[in-house]
Amino acid sequence: MTLVEVSGLKKSFHGTEVIKGLDFSLERGKCIALLGPNGAGKTTTLRMLSGLMKPTSGSISFSNYGKGEDIRHLIGYLPQFPVYFDWMTAKEFLQYVGRLAGLSSREAKGRTMELLKRVGIEEATNRRIAKFSGGMKQRLGIAQALIHRPLLLMLDEPVSALDPFGRREVLELLEELKKETTILFSTHILNDAEEVCDKILFLHKGRIVESGTMEELMYRYTEAKIDFSFNQKADKYETLFAASPLVNSFKIQGDTVTVEVTNLEKARSYFLNRIAEENWSLSKFEISSMTLEDIFMKVVGNDEPVDNTITKRIG
Repeated sequence: MTLVEVSGLKKSFHGTEVIKGLDFSLERGKCIALLGPNGAGKTTTLRMLSGLMKPTSGSISFSNYGKGEDIRHLIGYLPQFPVYFDWMTAKEFLQYVGRLAGLSSREAKGRTMELLKRVGIEEATNRRIAKFSGGMKQRLGIAQALIHRPLLLMLDEPVSALDPFGRREVLELLEELKKETTILFSTHILNDAEEVCDKILFLHKGRIVESGTMEELMYRYTEAKIDFSFNQKADKYETLFAASPLVNSFKIQGDTVTVEVTNLEKARSYFLNRIAEENWSLSKFEISSMTLEDIFMKVVGNDEPVDNTITKRIG
């Protein structure tokens, strides 16, 4: 069931259009990633959805709410760089934001203790926020976004500034929370989206350029690939890969070649025979599957040169 419908959403700053007509929907009970490189427009999009920024044009419609109605109470929002009163304890802070969200004093106290436990920082109830780790602050930020029981939880780059331990903590929390509410979070970290999301929206230069579940995206974009690692620089094999009718494209980086092929079984047999007959100096021959990064590069069409990399598309 659709929770939010976005249609023709645009935003301009000083005459420059940075969000260029977004159309997408958010389904109830799903975790959705807004995925894109820095500068793609992720934060601007989230700020418009949250009501913190007015669109230049277009509409954002919540289920069962009419145009122009205040829907901010339906949304929990954690900005990329949350600000805290460091002299407060975790309990004091959550009770404070609970009261700001319209909860009674009793409700705010009860909800505070419930959420501190829910996000895994119950032991830090009376600790000053100034002494929190990055991961603990993100957990506290998620708790404040949930304090008023929103229908939609939105998180802007929730793990980008965290160390690996803090990142793991927050991702595990999101995995649990998506069972209870709809989540939309922005990120440029592809693995995070692949790990916890039910659906992915690719945002590039202010446009949604692709969307779908991982299964749908894999079906649309997957190509069989073989990875070769040589015991020497691999560029000497460039002519061989370029000449093979089974090769769609290949990328050479240092001693490694990644080859996309038209028919995996035929290509595997062909290259194994060449390896045996010509005694290639290989350290690895591996059938690899398409990753979200591969799909992203195809969708975005990133053609920026990479140091020490040779990329060829055949045909």
